[in-house]
Amino acid sequence: MTAQLSIASINHQPIVTWEPLPKDFQLEDDPVENDGQPLLAGALRESLELSGLIQPQMLIVSNFGLCATIDEQIVVKAPDWLYVAAANPIESTRRSYTPHAEGDLPAIVMEFLSDIDGSEYSVKRSFPPGKWFFYEQILRVPIYVIFEPEGGLLEFYQLKNDRYDLVLPDPDGRHWIAAMNLFLGTWRGEKEGRSGYWLRWWDESGTLLPWAVEQIEQERQRAEQERQRAEQERQQKERLMAYLRLQGIDPENLPAS
Repeated sequence: MTAQLSIASINHQPIVTWEPLPKDFQLEDDPVENDGQPLLAGALRESLELSGLIQPQMLIVSNFGLCATIDEQIVVKAPDWLYVAAANPIESTRRSYTPHAEGDLPAIVMEFLSDIDGSEYSVKRSFPPGKWFFYEQILRVPIYVIFEPEGGLLEFYQLKNDRYDLVLPDPDGRHWIAAMNLFLGTWRGEKEGRSGYWLRWWDESGTLLPWAVEQIEQERQRAEQERQRAEQERQQKERLMAYLRLQGIDPENLPAS
């Protein structure tokens, strides 16, 4: 009998419905697992915003309730980062997101590894389901990224034939995301006091989308280059005027051309 129940449990196809979270639903107040996760998530959004790639209809959030109802039970997961191309506008502050009922399916969800419990890989089907099962079989999110910040390992999974397939990076170590028209890859450096690996965006030409500090530095370098160019022109003009005077020519009274 137990074996029969187990087989029935495995073969059971969950009934999924898409209903906005009730206003009185109590979301779990899960703490951020470490202080690096908000920095990683914020850096991803920052470069998109500075490059003018965020539109009002987009939903780009971190540690945010992503919902579905499975067999009449509400399931909420909070990925470390998610991107929705078009979410329906709401009048009040958004506290959760249910695909189909409130807009597009997320094009990509990300999880940042911070411990060894393996929850990001969980295919547990029973309530509450594991993250992998939820993203792959319930939501069917096209791209699932798992990033290990300490070692810089980026795992990029793409939904194919209803299963996540691991996709290898291109020769530059990046992954193309057609829904965003951007490459995603890893980068090592320092920002906001954190030194290590980061997730970064590159445009289709291979140009890195800058952070604010990098953009400020680029502007400073451009201003310095312009100052140097103006100084060179001034020095050239002074040398020319000195030469003309040596030739007995007053540079201030040259005939108009």
